[in-house]
Amino acid sequence: MELYRKSASELSALLNKKEISALELADATLARIEAVEPAVDAFLSVNADAMREKARAVDEKRARGEALGALAGIPVAVKDNICTRGVATTCASKMLENFVPPYNATVVDKLEAADALIAGKVNMDEFAMGGSCENSAFKATKNPWDTSRVPGGSSGGSAAAVAACEVPLSLGSDTGGSIRCPAGLCGIVGLKPTYGSVSRFGLVAFASSLDQIGPFGRTVDDTALLFDVIRGKDSAHDATSKDCPFTMPGSDVRGMRIGVAKEYFGEGVSEEIKTAVLRAVDEFKAMGAEVVEVSLPSTGYALSAYYIISSAEASSNLARYDGVKYGYSGRRDGSLTDLYLSTRSEGFGREVKRRIMLGTYVLSSGYYDAYYKRAKMLQKQIAAEFAAAFEHCDLIATPTTPTTAFRLGEKLSDPLAMYASDICTVTANIAGLPGVSVPCGVDSEGLPIGLQLLGPHFSESKLLTAAKCFETAKGGFAVKEL
Repeated sequence: MELYRKSASELSALLNKKEISALELADATLARIEAVEPAVDAFLSVNADAMREKARAVDEKRARGEALGALAGIPVAVKDNICTRGVATTCASKMLENFVPPYNATVVDKLEAADALIAGKVNMDEFAMGGSCENSAFKATKNPWDTSRVPGGSSGGSAAAVAACEVPLSLGSDTGGSIRCPAGLCGIVGLKPTYGSVSRFGLVAFASSLDQIGPFGRTVDDTALLFDVIRGKDSAHDATSKDCPFTMPGSDVRGMRIGVAKEYFGEGVSEEIKTAVLRAVDEFKAMGAEVVEVSLPSTGYALSAYYIISSAEASSNLARYDGVKYGYSGRRDGSLTDLYLSTRSEGFGREVKRRIMLGTYVLSSGYYDAYYKRAKMLQKQIAAEFAAAFEHCDLIATPTTPTTAFRLGEKLSDPLAMYASDICTVTANIAGLPGVSVPCGVDSEGLPIGLQLLGPHFSESKLLTAAKCFETAKGGFAVKEL
């Protein structure tokens, strides 16, 4: 039995029937990682011993007839900007190469309480800044559909590990599309939850008002299962977190209103992707949904606002890395200023330094009003336009990415072209909305195309219901042999 081909829901059923043990699943997962990891490079560290130890504990609990968690025995990979007690959390950066947190992120505590097996930490763009998973200080992750191409970013390792069937589930973070874009490029399901629905405690901050942890899976039901485990208010650690009402996805979209905004189908979006997404909209119509036109006129300005706001917050958040308290430390034979300069020059990669400089610039005297203040005003305008659109529809369908996966190295010398990859996804973060990417076909080169569905705050149940209905109609994830 090739367990790596099974979804989390199928594996859970096999475990509950005692047709397999958690230890057998752990061993099978580790064997799959060993087999395909040289081609994919998704993992930065693999927790083999801890995984087997947890699997034995789950098997013993099951043998004793004790209550088990919702993810009992299921392997989950964790993005390397999410803190794990006793396991290095590097943010794929030289700056934190040797940082071992003394505490877990809240979502990791929830995984452990749900009896999940944490398979290891996966690669990412450094400090979650990038759209291709090439900005890691350690290695570039490859797209399992074509290993000469990128998996998307910044949660490229999380998406590639699931798409390569190394693990059935993973956690990523999404600041401007970093869950949905790699999900779309790797042909899997990725959910960016409503801002505040999942605790950010233990997530190394990039842009605190935009960051959100979320799940990846090969099916909508798997993604929903992981979201159900990690969601909810964290009164002890995250004042921005909220209780998030949620029920598992249904199987009917009749009467649901699907909005289509012309602003998402303009210049820069490939014709193949437009065709595939509009065909998906027709599929919803055939299933009994109503299709309506909506307008989001400020969408064209969203990318600029996003990079101003996120870079400003990154400039502030990353100021703590000074070579004194923790992390990489530069030269100590000069002045304190020399220490700061060498630490930050050597510890940060090119993209991180680019965004710190941009953020510092837009926050500086004389430019704050011209850039940052205007971007924040536009953020309110975008949120208001979404609120107005949702008076006429329940969900909005868009492409996830403007193109399918591009080749490794293709955009590294052109940051603006790389930033444009987020054009369809940044609005959800700006407005704090939930969004999901689900596979909706392939292009002429056989590369996956993602359909993005956006909804009002805390509409994850409706979003995932629509995604599941489409998945059921179109067949869902296809295992890509490596």
